[in-house]
Formats: sequence, C-alpha cells, structure tokens
Amino acid sequence: MIDLVDVGRLALGAAFGTAVLQILLSVLAAVRRMPELAVSARNAAAVQAALLTVAVAGLAAGFLSRDFSMAFVADHSSSAMPVGLTIAALWGGQEGSLLFWTWAMSLFAALASRRMLAAHAEAGPHGLAALSGLQLFFLGVVVFTSSPFQRLVAAPVEGRGLNPLLWDSGMQIHPPMLLTGYMSFGIPFAFAIGMLTAGRVSQPWLREMRDWMLLAWAIQSAGLLLGAWWAYRVLGWGGYWGWDPVENVALLPWLAATAYLHSALAQERRGQLRAWAVGLVLLSYALAVFGTFVVRSGVLSSVHSFALSDVGPTFFVFVGALSVLSLALFVYRLPSIRSDVPIASLASKEAGFLINNLLLLAIAAATFWGTIFPMLTEIVQGARIAVGPPFYTQVNVPLLLAVLGVLAVWPLLAWRRTPPRAVWRAARWPLAAFVGVSALLALLGMRDGLPILAIGMTAAVALGVGLEFVRSLAGSLRARRASDAQPGRYLSRHRRRLGGYLAHLGIAVFALGVIGSSAFGQETAATVRRGEAVRLGGYDVVFQGLASGAQPGLTTVTAVVDVVRDGVVIDRLTPARRIHAGWESQPTADVAVSTTLPRLDDVYVLLSSWDAAGETATLRVLVNPLVVLLWISGAVYFAGVLVVAWPSPRRSPAEAPDAVPAPAPS
Repeated sequence: MIDLVDVGRLALGAAFGTAVLQILLSVLAAVRRMPELAVSARNAAAVQAALLTVAVAGLAAGFLSRDFSMAFVADHSSSAMPVGLTIAALWGGQEGSLLFWTWAMSLFAALASRRMLAAHAEAGPHGLAALSGLQLFFLGVVVFTSSPFQRLVAAPVEGRGLNPLLWDSGMQIHPPMLLTGYMSFGIPFAFAIGMLTAGRVSQPWLREMRDWMLLAWAIQSAGLLLGAWWAYRVLGWGGYWGWDPVENVALLPWLAATAYLHSALAQERRGQLRAWAVGLVLLSYALAVFGTFVVRSGVLSSVHSFALSDVGPTFFVFVGALSVLSLALFVYRLPSIRSDVPIASLASKEAGFLINNLLLLAIAAATFWGTIFPMLTEIVQGARIAVGPPFYTQVNVPLLLAVLGVLAVWPLLAWRRTPPRAVWRAARWPLAAFVGVSALLALLGMRDGLPILAIGMTAAVALGVGLEFVRSLAGSLRARRASDAQPGRYLSRHRRRLGGYLAHLGIAVFALGVIGSSAFGQETAATVRRGEAVRLGGYDVVFQGLASGAQPGLTTVTAVVDVVRDGVVIDRLTPARRIHAGWESQPTADVAVSTTLPRLDDVYVLLSSWDAAGETATLRVLVNPLVVLLWISGAVYFAGVLVVAWPSPRRSPAEAPDAVPAPAPS
C-alpha cells in the first residue's frame, strides 16, 4: 500500500531541491551570460511543477480515501462530506491552501519561464532568478513550517470535517480562484524585477508583463466577485461586502493592478507612465503578499482568516524584505525607466490615466490605512480601535464617484492634446446625461445625494461608452468603403479600446448596484405564526410552516414561506438552519433569496429561531434593491475583459523595437 504521507514529503523535498538548483542555474546564466544554463533553469521549472502536482495528487488522494491518519485530512474532512466538498477541503486549511498556492504558481512559472526566454534572451535569466526566488520561499514555508503531510500517531475513526460555513458550492470555486489571483501577481512581478536587474527595456518584454498582469487582474476580479456572491448567499448577514480586513487586503492588489493596466496603455501608445507601470506591478505583488500575511498571521480579527500561526512572522519578514528590495531596485533604475515624453495637456487620454491612477491609489491607501489602524493602535496604545464600514463609506464612495466621472469623460478625449472645442463636444452628452438623470431623480422625490450621483454618473458612463461604439461603428463603415480596407478591420484594430469601455460600463453598473443597495435597503425581524406575514418594502413574507430532516452528521430545520406582492404569490422560499455534528454551537443559515423583476429587488429571508411544535418562527427579512446589478455587471465586465484579452497577431520583429541597454543612473 502506498504511504501518501511519504509520497507527499518526498515530492515536496525534491521540489525544494529543484527550486534551489533552478535559482543557482538562473543566477549563473544571468551573471555569466550562458544561455544553456537558462534553458536548464527553464526545464527545472517544469520538473518542479510536475513534482508539486504529485504532492497535490497525494493530498487529494488522502482526502478521497478518508485517510484520517493524515492530520490535515482528519482536521478538515469527515465521512459525511460529499465528494465535491471533500476535494475542496484541500484548500480549507492553512497548510493545504499554501500547497495549492505553491502548486498553482509552479504551473504558471513553468509557462512564464518559456515566455521569458522567448521575449528577451538577456533579461530572461534575470526574470527566471526572480521567479525561482519567489517559488523557493513558498516551498520553504510548505516544507519546513506548514506541511500538510503530517502523520497522526493514533488515527481517529472519524474526521472533524470542514467548518459548517464552508459547506457550500462556493467553497469549490471562490477560494482557489482568489488564491490563484494572489499567486498570479508574482509572474508580472518577476518580469518587472528581471527588467530592472538586467537594466534593459524591450517592447516584447513589456508586452509579456502586461499580458500576465491582465491575467492576474482578471483572476483576482473573478475571485472578488465570487467572494461577494458567496458572502451574500452563505454568511447570512444580508450583505456582500463588510469591509472585513481579509476582504480589504484582497481588494488592494486589484486596485493597484487596475491602475497599472491604464498606465501600460499609455506606455504602449505614447511611451508615457512607464515608471508608473513598473512601480504598480511591484506594488501589486507586495500587496498580494501582504494580504497573505494578514490572512495567515491572525494579527487582524476576521471571519475569513486562519488562526494565529507560526507562519505569520515568516510572512512578515518576507513582506518587509520584498518591499525594501523592490523599492531600492526601483529607485536605482528610476532614471532609466522614467518616460522622456511629458504629459502635454490635462485634456488628453494620458492625463486621464494619471488622474485615474491617483484616485485608485487613494482608495487603496484609505483601505490600507483602515485595515492596519486597529493593529497600530494596539501596538501604540495597548487597545485595539476598530474601523467600521462608515469610515470606508465616507472616504471611498466619493473617490469612487470621482473615478466614474473620469470614466465618463476622459476616454473620449484624444491622445496628447484635445482642443477646448473638441473637449466640449466629447463631454457635453455625458454631462447632459448626468445632469438630466440627476434632476429627474430629484423631481421624482429622491433626496439621498449619493444614489442620485451614482445613477447620474452611471448614465454618463453608459452614454460615453455608447458614443464610442457608435463612432467606432461609423469608422468601420467608412473603412469598408475604402478600396484597400478589409471588412471589420477597423473594429478589430480598436478591439482592446472597445473592450476597455465595456469593462468601464461594467464598473459603472457595479457602482450603481453597490450604492443603490446600500441606500435603499430595508430590514426587519418578526416572530410569526402559520399564515402570518412579515411586511416590508411592499412585500409580504407569509410563514407556511416548518419541516425537519436528518442525515448522518447533519440535522436541518427548514421554514416554508411565500413571497407575496399585491396579493399575488410570486415565489416560495425555503430558508433553513443546518446543525452539524461536532459543531452544535455554530448552527449555519441557509439563506433564501428571491429576485423580482423588473423591480430588481432581492427579498432575502433567514430563519433565526423556531418553537418545538413548529407553529411559530422568527424570520429576518431584508429587501435589497439593485443587488442583482452586481452580478449583471460582472457579466458585462468580463465580456469586456474577454474582448481585451482575445489573442491578436503579434507584431512582426520589424515593428517591435530592439532592446537597448538602459543607461545606468548617475
């Protein structure tokens, strides 16, 4: 019989040794300029990925075979768990999630290492050295500090199982998506470090860095949206974002990456904001690792974080060393990467990108400050002072509205300089949409300023995007009439720009959903008998009775309620409470949600308590308007991302400028 613990330990040890060999080969290849060593380092990355795949397969096999002699399997699974959740338990604890992170990074690194050598033979080994250094750290943590391959002296008959909050289909997709998002920021980081250490800049290298950053940003976006969806459906508090520290640190690298993508576009088109682009890549990964430190150290209280553990100090040192070394290298190379092309006018696309960057970084700075403030006050004053949602609402919502204002106008401007008359022509219709919609809402009786501004800004962005599509379509038609033009070539050539506008529209709809649901949401709780109703927001939630069920390790109590509007039953919901064996002190809510159209309301019902006879129940009812816009905006947003990321023919070598040595700073 195969000993899975020994297989896992052997695979991890061999992967660690391969990582040491890889970093030695890549450093020698960079210093001595020996391309054959760089090829060997690239091959070592593939071997490392294969070994880590064996380790992950071994741990997965332990879960599927219910091998409770493995400590990690016993702590995070049980025989009562279905197969899907049993596999998802692999990342349900600290050791397994770190192994998943390291394995996913090895797969990305194996592919990225080939792209590095293909993009630039001289800078490639430097990038490989940076990439192998990151992988070596995480492998070291998994092998020496937080290994999932620990054997119990006496195996229990039954495992403890996952925390009941994790018994959900979202567990199978949200955590791995977010872990992959965090991890994937390391690839563009390695490209940036490789470029800075080699002191050479090339367009193929910058394009590769941009493509990997776009991938990391898209994965993190999906992870954040899935996290909001999971929190809304599972945690039972009626919201989707609570400004929890772990939620905040997941948002931080996304904000920096969003700013980067705008800087990268200005760098490609105008040769501007190059230093911004490189600095934001470094910042994104530093924030991703900081987020990992917060989640795994236990220094900040969060429903999402792991308990206080030994890896916290290790990650703290890593975050500090990474930040200091990255900043020092960036400052050293700054004279050579700074753009020589100034921003000529405030009325230009590139100026809009810079303003957008500043606003996004302001949101990131405010969120970072609010996240670490409790920790700082505990260090300085000895007492932890919590920062709640009101702080983030007061600071970040105005900044978000300012971002929407930039999205509505600046993308319509020209590169370099836009004449005043052209500025007015570009801005007048979005401005008219904003003023007209805001005035109409005020006339209809709406008095809350934030929703008025949000809806008005969304209308302005939507009209701006529509105008750009119309202009692009007109340009395509003109191109078709040209004798030398192929049909659709114009739209194909401007695909990335149009996809970006579609993503902007998704962001605007998302902002509308966030601000609208926060402003107009209603909530109540009541104890009702059979046939009685809870009335809220024009809806009657009628309690029809209780049902109970039991299966090994699980007891469920379900309420049956009808959602009624204007005397008509529009939906039947079954909110429930689950009580898991071994977790009796933590009964878990199964939320029931009914989305009504065309009103865009969510009727959100929870079962809080009940009597033994099943005649009465206490229901918590919320009416959340516009939350559905969050999920709709996600579809619009990712459609734009797909359009932007759709592969296009690479430029010919003649079109791509050769790499030139970056002058050493004086």
